Amino acid sequence: MDENSAMIEQILREFENEDGKNDDVNEWQTVSYSKRNRKPSKPLPSGGFSDLYNGGVSSDVFSSIQKHSEDRRRRAAEAAAAAKAEAAVSSAVSNGVKVDDEDDSDTGGVEENGAVEIKKVKPKKPRKPKVTVAEAASKIEVGDLTAFLIDITSSYETQQDIQLMRFADYFGRAFASVSAAQFPWLRLFKESTVSKLVDIPLSNVPEDVYKTSVDWLNRRSLDVLVSFVLWSLYSIQADLASHQGATKGSKKVPQPALSKSLVAIFVVLSMALRRKPDVLISLAPKLREDPKYQGQDKLPITVWMIAQVAIDNLKTVMFSPAQITLLGDLAVGLYMWVHVLLPMLSDKSSCNPQSRDLILQLVERIIFSSKARPILVNSAVRKGDRLVPPSALDILMRLTFPAPSARATERFETIYPTLKEVAFAGSLGSLPELSKKASDVFIWCLTQNPECYKQWDVLYLNNLDASVAVLRKLANEWKEHFAKHSTVDSLRETLKSFRQKNKKAEIDADASLKEADKYCRLLIGHFSNGHGCLKGALFASIALVTGVAVMSQNVQSLSLDKLSAMFNLS
Repeated sequence: MDENSAMIEQILREFENEDGKNDDVNEWQTVSYSKRNRKPSKPLPSGGFSDLYNGGVSSDVFSSIQKHSEDRRRRAAEAAAAAKAEAAVSSAVSNGVKVDDEDDSDTGGVEENGAVEIKKVKPKKPRKPKVTVAEAASKIEVGDLTAFLIDITSSYETQQDIQLMRFADYFGRAFASVSAAQFPWLRLFKESTVSKLVDIPLSNVPEDVYKTSVDWLNRRSLDVLVSFVLWSLYSIQADLASHQGATKGSKKVPQPALSKSLVAIFVVLSMALRRKPDVLISLAPKLREDPKYQGQDKLPITVWMIAQVAIDNLKTVMFSPAQITLLGDLAVGLYMWVHVLLPMLSDKSSCNPQSRDLILQLVERIIFSSKARPILVNSAVRKGDRLVPPSALDILMRLTFPAPSARATERFETIYPTLKEVAFAGSLGSLPELSKKASDVFIWCLTQNPECYKQWDVLYLNNLDASVAVLRKLANEWKEHFAKHSTVDSLRETLKSFRQKNKKAEIDADASLKEADKYCRLLIGHFSNGHGCLKGALFASIALVTGVAVMSQNVQSLSLDKLSAMFNLS
């Protein structure tokens, strides 16, 4: 039995070696060596393999050899089938076909007949190309726009509000392909100077498209345009709110239904404002008083709107003399700056350095435009409203000539002369109010710096009417002004000096001297206090009071140059 087992083992080893050579040529092989002291195998019986089978013992051993061989062939067939299936899968994937990996068979996706179940891959959606504002604007054809405007004008002849909505919708479709990434307006507004801000995004619109649009807008009524501008502003603020996110406890702001493209909203709003600047004057109270239009986050939007109308239209005279009004109105721009933005500068709690700089950039752009001074002076009064009312001049003087402890800025000193001149220009309708405000500012100067009394003493006789106005106000409102003065000697010595000058100038010969002496007698003996004011503010106030008094008596004899010179005393 041992001899037979050894012989069978040797035969099996030879079979395995042959299989390894054929199937695993490139794999590591296990090599076995015979023991040196092993006894030599006995020769097979004379009957050969037949005698082994006849023995009844070795037949079972050879059957195991045959079974092993069959298993080896079956594994080879399965490997060939798997390779075939893998090749089919690779071919399907290369042709864009998805293989169905879910299969209940044991072959992992290979069916009994060797076929592979596959499923078509859904085609990927192509990425939309990035379209810039300039590219979208260049595709607008003026002929198509003209036909569209003719159509909506005839279709909605009596419904101008619908016409304007359709007008906005036309540009909404034109700029629909521009993504928010291509027009990050919020970042642009925060990072751009006013000179760059004014042209966003209208500078990309073709000139013929712009002209056609503003000509059509010019035939819409002012009231309808006011509503349209408010709707556009609401759309912009709604987008601003979506960027900022809803704050805790705040109501969700609904998105406007027709706002297909914010680029389009800015474009049509800019066109409307430039063609009909007076729309902003109608909106001034809302922008100034309504909380939803106020705040540091909304300031760039307000500045952008005012900048649309505050454009130097004289630069386009050579281009199109008949259509100068297409490019805004400097006077309206200054009116909006004075009535909406200037009050913000006096409120330090609501005006940070960035906002202050943005507001000053806008007014500098307005008053330093080509020939801005004659335009603004000649338009000092619009529809009964002054561009620079006395209350605004009061704010401006306090900002330009602050107390010594306050921080002054040269930028206010630069814009002050032009704005002061605009404040004095115009009709006599506001002179009483202007005179009253001038007296208030002058008395404020006296309370700020005792040196102002010395300057007043020098200018007293040459500006008698102005001095009478100030003395009258001090006498009539003594209790109110008494609390604001901190010294006694300055006012008392000044009043004594006035009385001496009155006597030398013969009081009875001049009614103004007589009235001034009367108020001096009333005020002498009272104690006043005062400290802090700049010399420039004093001179400006004296000139203001003097100018009002002289203009009240003889407006024709007072020239603008003389009035300007009075405000530049040194």
